[in-house]
Amino acid sequence: MDKRIKPKLRILLGAEIAIGPGKADLLETLARNGSISAAAREMGMSYRRAWGLVDTMNHSFTAPLVEASKGGSGGGGARVTDLGLEVLARYRAMEVKAAASVAAEMREFARLLAEREA
Repeated sequence: MDKRIKPKLRILLGAEIAIGPGKADLLETLARNGSISAAAREMGMSYRRAWGLVDTMNHSFTAPLVEASKGGSGGGGARVTDLGLEVLARYRAMEVKAAASVAAEMREFARLLAEREA
């Protein structure tokens, strides 16, 4: 399959995207950095945008996916909760299964798409 194209999976809760590719990437980056602001910087987004995505995820599940601690003399931080790690693992597994299930159709789609520079 053409590596430039891929299906994207989003899990909706009503009109809100509970988790999708960008939120999953944010969770991974946050888990690695331990900070919403550091994760936002690494991903090239504002802290406000990252916090908004975290807030949506936290309100979409039965418990928070990310716990944040306020700054101060020692600085703040954030951690992905056990539920957050489980949601992330399940989402990534669903991505793999979804891509595999539509692989033949994606090959045909690739044939129909216009050529673009990468």
